[in-house]
Amino acid sequence: MPIDSKPVLSERDDIIFVVERDEVVRSALHFILDDQNDIHSFANLDQAFAKAVDLMPSIVLLGIGFVQNNGERALAEIAMRLPGTKILIVADSVNDPIARACLRWGAHDVLGKPISFDSVRGKVDALLDRREISSTMLGLLPQSAAW
Repeated sequence: MPIDSKPVLSERDDIIFVVERDEVVRSALHFILDDQNDIHSFANLDQAFAKAVDLMPSIVLLGIGFVQNNGERALAEIAMRLPGTKILIVADSVNDPIARACLRWGAHDVLGKPISFDSVRGKVDALLDRREISSTMLGLLPQSAAW
């Protein structure tokens, strides 16, 4: 009997593309998001666009290096080729002038470094409109709210 080797996505899994030239940052983002999402990591946009033919992402985490020289045009191309996909810029700081300009050019949010589990998941969950209470938030609830 043949076995289907395609991953089975639960209703909680979202498709996320990580497009980052820095292999360490790309690997860290992939690792942080891998347990609740279908993650695909790429070193350049052409690879991501090729994969999107078969698999459209909900979010693209885009390294700031891809928008350094032609940010507005790069973001417009992503919006055209990946319609409906949200763009999260990964920058050295949320106050980076280019990252701030990306918000005017169509990016949905900026993730500043250093990255952490909480910062990455918080930004991604907000863009995906996941409204569940995180385990860290459960500690803030009164004892009577525990179930």
